[in-house]
Amino acid sequence: MKPTHRQNSRTETAGPKIGDRPGKSGERRSAPSQKSRKNGGMGLSSDRFSDRKRPDRQIPDGKSSRIPSETGEKSSGKSRSACPVYKKCGACQYLHLSYEKQLAVKQEMINGLLKGLCPVKPIIGMENPYHYRNKVHAVFGHDRRGNAVSGVYKEGTHELVPVETCLIEDEKADEIIGTIRGMLRSFKIRTFDEDTGYGLLRHVLVKRGFATGEIMVVLVTASPVFPSKNHFVKALREKHPEITTIIQNVNGRSTSMVLGEKEHVLWGKGYIEDILCGHRFRISSRSFYQVNPVQTEKLYNKAMELAGLTGRETVLDAYCGIGTIGITASGRAGRVIGVELNRDAVRDAVQNAKRNEIKNIEFYCNDAGRFMSRMAADGERLDVVFMDPPRSGSTEEFIQAAAQAGPRTVVYISCGPETLARDLRVFEKKGYKAREAWPVDLFPWTGHCECVVKLERKGRI
Repeated sequence: MKPTHRQNSRTETAGPKIGDRPGKSGERRSAPSQKSRKNGGMGLSSDRFSDRKRPDRQIPDGKSSRIPSETGEKSSGKSRSACPVYKKCGACQYLHLSYEKQLAVKQEMINGLLKGLCPVKPIIGMENPYHYRNKVHAVFGHDRRGNAVSGVYKEGTHELVPVETCLIEDEKADEIIGTIRGMLRSFKIRTFDEDTGYGLLRHVLVKRGFATGEIMVVLVTASPVFPSKNHFVKALREKHPEITTIIQNVNGRSTSMVLGEKEHVLWGKGYIEDILCGHRFRISSRSFYQVNPVQTEKLYNKAMELAGLTGRETVLDAYCGIGTIGITASGRAGRVIGVELNRDAVRDAVQNAKRNEIKNIEFYCNDAGRFMSRMAADGERLDVVFMDPPRSGSTEEFIQAAAQAGPRTVVYISCGPETLARDLRVFEKKGYKAREAWPVDLFPWTGHCECVVKLERKGRI
């Protein structure tokens, strides 16, 4: 089958929307609110919490990470806020709970949602649940005196809340954003004003490779005209030589989308790379990449275990993005097919396969449901389907197509437990029974959690 080029609901060509909480757009999720700097995550996450004997974990400055609950629930022991903008930001809904308590709450939530559908295994927590986000987004504006500020929008508004550091964001990314904020006055660069439409700098996006340490800085401007941009880039690199590439993205529209359609590489190769599950991946400014690589490896390893691959199977990776799941499965399967609607992501996926010298994988820019329907019509069969849909979940059409393709096993990775429960019921009607579910905490301190579920064709159970 030849790939077709269509637009994907999961694409990041336009980027996350302003005011989106992690879970919308940029990181394909959308559920409990989270701050706009954190686009991505309403689902249950990954990593076994082995340090059970230390429920009162200490944050770097020595303060307890537990604070009184807004609902009146009291935490045992000494409690005080570790984040000065906790109530205004709204991203870390569980900051008032110890990490052990958070895991228990998420476990109970998943147990309730999947009751009667399949057994739920113990949640996989994170060993060190701080500064895990490798992607940081800052909105830029100014205060009443005209001083540049950066941070997040107050929950449900466009009121900018200044943020200098965050307990869940990469510390180096926060430092770089602070440096950029401090450089604006000397370079006479004005921040963008939404009300008047004047100003240049709208947003800064920083991505960092967890294993490689490579850093991408994306400067989102309202105009392609960037005065003294070469001097600005040089000054920023002198202050942060660890930066490996700098990009100017132009978004001159009156829109809630963060990224515009056009961008220019100001320095470096225009992308970064990271290593996940033993493979090297290319990450562009728009491509989706899990924001917590430590937990993602545990999530993917569990997904591979549930798939039960022996080296002979034909595997389809639906919603494949830049190919992380399919490439991870390639060494354990006979043939892997990745299907994704985002053309930029497919290009990255092809490069990632070449970079890792993988010969048994192919990628198509297509709708995965239609692709599977065509495979079934042509008499082609699948053994395993991996699916990692947006927070909104899958569709009945996709599930019907997956059933027509006849895989023995479907591995469903979900970031939205409510839609997961809905989809599992549809799968059951189509002849597939959920056998076990594993919650994985990819987003500590938030109300979001990932979950991976194994489904089998009913005749095999």
